Amino acid sequence: MWNQVYNPFNNATLSTLVAAIPVVILLVLIATNKVKAHIAAVIALVLANLVAIYAFTMPANMSIRASALGIVTGFFPIGWIVLNVIFMYRLTVDSGRFEILQRAIGGVTNDRRLQILLIAFSFGAFFEGASGFGTPVAVTGAVLIGLGFSPLAASGLSLIANTAPVAYGALGTPIQGLATVTGFDPFILGAMVGRQLPVFSMIVPFWVVWAFAGWKGMKEVWPAILITALSFAIPQFVISNYINPWIVDIGASLISMAALILFLKVWQPKTIWTSAKLRQRDDSAATAPPAKPFDTTPLTSAQVWSALTPWIILCVILLIWGTNWFKGIVNPIFTWNYPVPELHNMINKVPPVAAKPTPEGAVFAFTYVSFTGTGMLLAAIISGFVMGFSPIKMIKEYGSTIKLCAYSLITISAMLAIGTLTRLSGVDATLGLAFAATGVLYPFFGTLLGWLGVALTGSDTASNVLFGNLQKITSEQLGLNPILMSAANSSGGVMGKMIDAQSIVVASTATNWFGHEGSILRFVFWHSIVLACMVGGFVMLQAYVYPFTEMVIAAPK
Repeated sequence: MWNQVYNPFNNATLSTLVAAIPVVILLVLIATNKVKAHIAAVIALVLANLVAIYAFTMPANMSIRASALGIVTGFFPIGWIVLNVIFMYRLTVDSGRFEILQRAIGGVTNDRRLQILLIAFSFGAFFEGASGFGTPVAVTGAVLIGLGFSPLAASGLSLIANTAPVAYGALGTPIQGLATVTGFDPFILGAMVGRQLPVFSMIVPFWVVWAFAGWKGMKEVWPAILITALSFAIPQFVISNYINPWIVDIGASLISMAALILFLKVWQPKTIWTSAKLRQRDDSAATAPPAKPFDTTPLTSAQVWSALTPWIILCVILLIWGTNWFKGIVNPIFTWNYPVPELHNMINKVPPVAAKPTPEGAVFAFTYVSFTGTGMLLAAIISGFVMGFSPIKMIKEYGSTIKLCAYSLITISAMLAIGTLTRLSGVDATLGLAFAATGVLYPFFGTLLGWLGVALTGSDTASNVLFGNLQKITSEQLGLNPILMSAANSSGGVMGKMIDAQSIVVASTATNWFGHEGSILRFVFWHSIVLACMVGGFVMLQAYVYPFTEMVIAAPK
């Protein structure tokens, strides 16, 4: 057995600085745009191994095995999702269905600001609720680039919009993960998150349109933004507090899409915004192919349904794939669990991160049928037959998709390897303890700890599993309500989703803007920081000015 070491230099500041080296180097290399993302990820992975072995005393064989586990986990399930959603997208483009879908959306509105609300925010929230794990950015990025948005706009705005729904993504998986490590009722945790995020569900729609069109452009469509925000935030609060945390995003997104579409039947802005690039300097527009003139020929109902059919098939299958009922049927049969030798249960998480020495599991669960990516592949194959593709044509298209996504898959796998290694080596806990040492300011910095966790791991679920128990222990020591701070980990984490390297690579892949991950990171970085600090400020108010926590205990069980 090896016990994790959180302060190897007997100096908290020095230990924290050393722990931060791989992540800082990774972000700097990506942000400079001088190093390709997959190379930057490999360099950071090598550094993470050196830090784990030589600074944090992790045995070398464990460090290498942890990295290998992360590499495989990076492809299954994350890379598997990206590969198959891009395959699905390419089939719809080749069949001409995607162009019809563009015209159908343009029939609702050809104002770019309203398209962002409908697609990046509301439509993306549906995919977040149904499957999560990179799916919404992959889908909305591909749709926006197909509609003619500049690559930076399509990538960056999809990332900013995919924030407020994340805590309830994949049918509430982050909440369940948080409940598992804290021991709190998931209904109570979901209710508390539902007393935090609706505030930001009101802000994010305004924010994403402002990021695209500026203050003046945002004011011109404020009624539509308000309708979108209210019709998402109110159901998000009601469902999370009075129904359950599993269907929050599904219900809120469907209501939001319906409300916006109905509102646009009776209201349109006086000035139609047709520019497809960001209000700021956006050189990425020059890299996109010239936009085709918009075809205003009315579409028949049959044409619209033919364009929607592949996406309807995808939604139905993902909803089935995300249920515990389906997983309960297939996982006992179609699962290969591989406990990594000399790693699984051979590492102890120790106080103050855990209440007592707790073995860390290291099992690769190859649930190959219930993977979200497998559902996407099935949806793509069914849709391909519906659209008239032959098996040979689909196989050729799949081969082209693999070639297209190859570097992105390498990058994603390396990113997950870094996240897995930092978790098992205790490096991330060292960073977390630095936040926990902030005393009275802990509600603010504890929220930013969730942000850091998602930025490191690329997953709100992983961040909750990583830091949930630390939030509970620290808040109890400081006399704060542990339910509040456990929920704050998830709520703060959603704002880190837009800057985690994995999501940025998914965005660049979906928009065919390879090699520009640094530009995407620079665009979204300050949005992420400011929004995370706003969540932290709100949690401070909850902790000290108006505690919501006691009101949550009556949440349904």
